[in-house]
Amino acid sequence: MLAGCLRVPRFVVRHGKPARYTQLERCSQPMTSVPTIADVRAAAERIRPYAHRTPVLTCSSLDAMVGARLFFKCENFQKVGAFKFRGAANAVFSLSDEDARKGVATHSSGNHAAALALAARLRGITAHVVMPRTSKTVKQAAAAGYGGRIVLCDPTLVAREATLASVVAETGATVVHPYNDPRVIAGQGTAALELLEDVRDLDVVMAPVGGGGLLSGTAIAVASLSPKTHVVAAEPAAADDAFRSLKEGRIVPSVDPRTVADGLLTSLGTLTFAIIRERVADIVTVSEEAIVAAMRHVWERMKIVIEPSSAVPLGALIEGTMRASGQRVGVILTGGNVDLDQLPWTPR
Repeated sequence: MLAGCLRVPRFVVRHGKPARYTQLERCSQPMTSVPTIADVRAAAERIRPYAHRTPVLTCSSLDAMVGARLFFKCENFQKVGAFKFRGAANAVFSLSDEDARKGVATHSSGNHAAALALAARLRGITAHVVMPRTSKTVKQAAAAGYGGRIVLCDPTLVAREATLASVVAETGATVVHPYNDPRVIAGQGTAALELLEDVRDLDVVMAPVGGGGLLSGTAIAVASLSPKTHVVAAEPAAADDAFRSLKEGRIVPSVDPRTVADGLLTSLGTLTFAIIRERVADIVTVSEEAIVAAMRHVWERMKIVIEPSSAVPLGALIEGTMRASGQRVGVILTGGNVDLDQLPWTPR
C-alpha cells in the first residue's frame, strides 16, 4: 500500500465510494480535517504572488433577463483559463521543501492537468500527469506546454490508477487530487473570498458542481464571512449525480453522463460531499438547451469567452430552476477554455 493513504469517513464507507478517482483518493495526503476559513485565508496569501485576482463584472441586460442583480466572478481570466489554478497552486506551495523535490502527480485530462503543471513549474519542481491516450491533443499540449511530464495510458480507470501508482512508486511524488484534497478545496475557496471582499450583501452565491472542490471551498468561505448568504450549486440535468447525492444523503456515482458541460462529469468525493451536505443550501439542475443559451448570452452580452460548464449557474437562473427575483447573486464563472472549432451552437 502506498504511503499517505486517505482515511475515509465512516458514513461514506457504509454507502460506498464514488466511481472515479478511487486510487487517486487513496494516494492523496491524509485527510485530517475539513478546511476552515483560516485555511482559505492562508491559501489566499500563499497563492497571491502567482494567481490573478480576477475581476467581478456586471451586465444590465442579463440582470433584466433574470430579474436579479448579478455579479460575475470571472475565473475565465485566471491563469490556465480556469479556477483550477488556485487549488493546484495552494497544494504545490503548501509542500515542504523535501516533499516538493520529489514532485507532484495526478491523473487528469482536463484543466487540473494544466493547472498542476503550471503551479509545479512556478515552484521549480516536476508535475507528472497521467492522461489517457485518447485525451484531446490540445489538452495534452496544454499540460505539456506548462511543463508537465505527460505519461500516457490506456483510456480506462484501472489503467489510469495503475499508471499513477507506478509513477508515485518510482518518484515518490505527492498526489494532488483535483478536488478531494483539503489543500485544493482551500485554494478554490479563495475565489469566493475575493468575491465577498469586492461585493457586499449578496443574497446568494452560485457555482457549478462536478467533483465539488470549488463548491466546497465556496461554501466554507461564504458560511464564515457572510452567513446570511445562501450557497446554491447548479448541475446539468444530464449529469445530476450531485443533485441526487444531496437528495439521498449518500454519494451517488456519475454513470455515463452526457452533457455539453464536460467539466462537470466527475462524481463528488468523500470530503467534498461531506462539506456540501452540511453547508450548501440547494443544488438545482439545468437543461442542455439552457446551458448553451446562457453561454451564448455571456459571449454576446458581456463580450467574454466562457466554457459550457461556466454557463450552468446562469442557465439555472434563465430557465427558472433557480428563482432569484430581486436578489443580489454572485456567480462564479469557472473557466474559459473552449474548442473554438466545436462551439455548441455551431451546426455540425
